Amino acid sequence: MNLLSVVVPCYNEEESLEFFLDEIQKTLADYNYEVIFINDGSEDSTLEKIRNLANSNPNVKYISFSRNFGKESAIYAGLVNATGNLICLIDADLQHPPYLIPEMIDAISEGYDVAAAKRVSKKGEPFFKTLGSRFFYRLFNSISSMKLIPGATDYRVMTRQVTDAVLQLSEYNRFSKGIFQWIGFETKWIEYENIERVAGETTWSVWKLFMYSIEAITSFTTLPLTISIYLGFIISVLAFIYLLIIIIKYLLYSDPVQGFATTMCTILLLGGIQLISIGILGKYLKNTYNETKNRPIFIVKETNINDK
Repeated sequence: MNLLSVVVPCYNEEESLEFFLDEIQKTLADYNYEVIFINDGSEDSTLEKIRNLANSNPNVKYISFSRNFGKESAIYAGLVNATGNLICLIDADLQHPPYLIPEMIDAISEGYDVAAAKRVSKKGEPFFKTLGSRFFYRLFNSISSMKLIPGATDYRVMTRQVTDAVLQLSEYNRFSKGIFQWIGFETKWIEYENIERVAGETTWSVWKLFMYSIEAITSFTTLPLTISIYLGFIISVLAFIYLLIIIIKYLLYSDPVQGFATTMCTILLLGGIQLISIGILGKYLKNTYNETKNRPIFIVKETNINDK
């Protein structure tokens, strides 16, 4: 029987882990599986909980980072250490319902390379978070040649071939949703309603999601740089035309230059645009800088993988 590797990134999930593993055991009772928890530098007792679960269950493996490297690094570490023919990526808070896994496995048996979950509602989530999510998908798909599926999640079952393809993209600045789309392969989307967390609170604030969206955009399109060029060119042309108008008015009508408020607004507007353009350029330079340093995506402090 094929081995299913269930990869579970964890950050401060001490209250959810037992509920999660109980659901996994019920759902996968008839399957050959392993569960790989990745402790991403949690500040609570997540690691202790994982150790206890691993000691009492031979199917449980874990990796603990030396610090918090972020969910993207945790996903990558899990995929690197997964040994199964099929790999399932899922969150520990049960917002990704485990009961979909058998349906995903069946889709792979039908010939699909990937079976992925897509939320069809944002019920229970804050209004501004939902609005921001919709805006992000529309913005990303309008400026990038690669299209993201609205509502798509990281929750999926993949073949070994797909997983190996993901691991070939070993960049330091990672955006998994984009990577999953970029590599291609035939995907079956399975829809489900949004589910509340079983316990604890999310660590994804609006600000973190905003920064994550910027990371996503700069990882898969350079259009913001092109927009900065066009914007600078258009403003320069308009400024030149306005200068000609001022000169002509002065020569023909001896009309002195007036409008202190207009001048200040123009200066502030142009200054803001310049700072935004420099910021966009700086973001791309930062990504390039991080890649050239070739630092590891994660550092393991503790694991039981070699013991099992």
